[in-house]
Amino acid sequence: MKYFAALLLSAVLFVACGDESSSSAPAPDPSEESSSSVEKTKESSSSVKPTSGEDKQSSSSAKKEDSSSSAVKASSSSVTPKSSSSGEVKQSSSSVVASSSSVTSSETVKSSSSLSSSSEYVPFDHSKAFDGPLWRAGAYKTFVDARNGREYYYLEMDANGKSLKVMAENLNIGEMVWGFKDQKDDSKIERYCYDDDTTKCDRYGALYQWAEMMQLPSECNTKSCADQIKPNHQGICPDGWRLLTYDDFKFIINSNGNTHGVEGTRSTFGFGGYNTTGFSLVGAGSNWDYNFTSLNSATYWHYPEESSQYTNEGSFYSSQGTNSTKNPRLETMKIHGFSVRCVMVE
Repeated sequence: MKYFAALLLSAVLFVACGDESSSSAPAPDPSEESSSSVEKTKESSSSVKPTSGEDKQSSSSAKKEDSSSSAVKASSSSVTPKSSSSGEVKQSSSSVVASSSSVTSSETVKSSSSLSSSSEYVPFDHSKAFDGPLWRAGAYKTFVDARNGREYYYLEMDANGKSLKVMAENLNIGEMVWGFKDQKDDSKIERYCYDDDTTKCDRYGALYQWAEMMQLPSECNTKSCADQIKPNHQGICPDGWRLLTYDDFKFIINSNGNTHGVEGTRSTFGFGGYNTTGFSLVGAGSNWDYNFTSLNSATYWHYPEESSQYTNEGSFYSSQGTNSTKNPRLETMKIHGFSVRCVMVE
C-alpha cells in the first residue's frame, strides 16, 4: 500500500508540473497595445521632417514584415498625435495603410511636381471638377509651370466686351511644411497640404499664408508691407501670371453668360455649383489658425491687399461654401492658409 501511495503521489506531481509549463501567457490588452504604439510615435516624431515636399515619416511605428509572417498589426488609430503646442507631428490617418504583407506610409507619396505617388495612389482626375457647358464645349486649355513641370487648366472668360484668362485650378507648388508651423523660410516656396497629406495637394491644390502667397518676407504676416504690394502682383504665380483680385472675381461671376451668380463659379463635382463660368471652385478647405478645416464644404482665398482694419496682421479675402449665394469681401488674419488662383498678365 505504501508503495502504491508513493506511485500515486508521483503521478499527481508529474501532471501538476506538466500543466504549469504548458499554460499560455494572457492575451495582451488591445488598449495597452494601442497606447504603446502612440507613445512610440511620439518618441519618434522629433526626427520626422518634411523633405522636398514629401511627408517623410519615421519607420519606427510601421515596420514591414515578411509576407509569410502573420498579418501586420497597424492601424491609423495608433498614429494620431495632434498638437501644435508640444511640437508633436500631426499625421493624417491615410499616412499608414496596413496589409498582411506590408505597411505603406505617406513616405511613399511623391511630391506634386511629379504628380505621381506610390502604386496605391492614383492621381486625381481633375476633369471631374471641370464638368459643365464650357468643359463639354472644349473651352479649356493647358499650360505647364516651368518651375516644377505641373500642368494646369485655364480658360478665357468674357464679359462686357472684355476678357480674362484665368486658372481653373488652385496653385500647387512648394515644399510641404506641417500644418502647425508658419511658412517662414523666405529662401523657398512653402505650402500646406490638407491634413499634411500630399495627395490632398494633388486633388485640391495647396494652401498658403498671405506673405507666402505674396512672396514677401514672412514677417509681413504680422506687420504692414503695403509699400511692397505692386500692380499685377505676381507673388507665387508662374511667370506671366498674377494673383487674383477681388475685381477679377466679380468679373468672373458675370462672365460667359453666367446667370447663376456665385453658384456658377463652383464645381458641379460635390460643391453645389453649376460651373457655368468654368471657374470650377472646389471645397479645398483651409488651414485656419493652424488647424485644417472645411474640406469639401468651403474654400477661401486671400487677395493681394492688406486689411483696412488690421493693417499689420490682416488681409482681405473671399470664400465660398456649398450653399453660398453671395460674394463676400471679408477681412481675416494673414496667417490662415488659403488657396491661390492666378490670372494671366496681358
